[in-house]
Amino acid sequence: MKFQKPRGTKDILPKDIEHWHYVENTVREVNKLYNFSEIRTPTFESTDLFARGVGSDTDIVGKEMYTFLDKGGNSITLKPEMTAPVARAYLENSLMAESPVQKLYYISNMFRYEKPQLGRFREHTQFGAEILGSDSIESDVEIILLAEEIYKRCGIKNFSIKINSIGKIEERKNYIDTLKTYLKNNFESLSDDSKRRFETNPLRILDSKNEKDIRLTENAPKILDHLTPASKSRFEEVIDRLKYLGIDIEIDFRLVRGLDYYTDTTFEFISGDLGSHDAIGGGGRYDGLIETLGGKPTPGIGFASGLERVILVAEKNNFKFPEPENVILYFISLTPEAKNISLKLITGLRDSGISCEYDFLSRSFKAQMREANKLNSQYVYIIGEEEINKGAGLLKKMSDSSQSEVAFGDLLKSILKS
Repeated sequence: MKFQKPRGTKDILPKDIEHWHYVENTVREVNKLYNFSEIRTPTFESTDLFARGVGSDTDIVGKEMYTFLDKGGNSITLKPEMTAPVARAYLENSLMAESPVQKLYYISNMFRYEKPQLGRFREHTQFGAEILGSDSIESDVEIILLAEEIYKRCGIKNFSIKINSIGKIEERKNYIDTLKTYLKNNFESLSDDSKRRFETNPLRILDSKNEKDIRLTENAPKILDHLTPASKSRFEEVIDRLKYLGIDIEIDFRLVRGLDYYTDTTFEFISGDLGSHDAIGGGGRYDGLIETLGGKPTPGIGFASGLERVILVAEKNNFKFPEPENVILYFISLTPEAKNISLKLITGLRDSGISCEYDFLSRSFKAQMREANKLNSQYVYIIGEEEINKGAGLLKKMSDSSQSEVAFGDLLKSILKS
């Protein structure tokens, strides 16, 4: 029987892993620079957390979640997104008591049962950040600047930032009534997905990629025209602050996001290298989420990004990822006793931070040299019967083929001196 990975998943092989390490390290470095702290939550949560927090009528909850009953009969879901788990952890662990504003980031696997596409997998890795406890304009700007800095450090420069405001919950409800009245006249011309969303999540019709839907909504009422003066003023302040900082943005009335907890500012980073599903990442405010989950009213804002998509766009931008560090010293052992001596030397060198490798297959001298070349080892250290008698091996520098006799006890000093 031949086993294969499940559809929509991916093996990350050694030849690719350095790209992942680079993005993960960049996420950590930038978040540290912005004074965000890492948080990790369980791989699975109570299904009710997502139904209540994300919204039972959203595509994620309605169609995409991996949900099962555990042995205790509890409904459990592999997490499809991270904001609701972070909010749950914030409440359960009373993080608000530690500081009135919590700045948190994460790197974590997510699970969504959707059609695999370019840069989209059923199991994928997301990184993101959340600010809980502040409704200031500065928190909106901080999250957008944080995301932008990560993307730039990953070699992504040809992105655009789309931004919109979907107002407060009551404003959105009133706008949805207006939007549905407009769409009723063209209901039969909508795509099947949009017909379904008309009752469950009509805002998402504006976000449809279907050409017919796009044409039908081109002249639809704009949510920005239906905000209260306070919400409109807040959004204008966010725009002004971003422009003051030299951030290029585009106001997009179609940008509504797909989750129920969003309020006010929403944004996406867009790349033309990803086809029709062109978002590298995005986010927005969710000032009612903590209250929905049983906490006191607590403002929040965050963003999330698919790590696979960032790597994909960086590669398409011909970003030069750092080369992996090569083995410093390869031991060529020509006798069983030489192997024992090599292993003892290797243990000491590794304790001193020198990466070493040696042959596991008892191959010939030539085969071992080929392996050292393949690994781009900086040096080889040859130990045979003659070298054992002398108590000194032959150290060869691979870059220029120079070699010298070095006593076993002087090997570390000789490597460090070089």
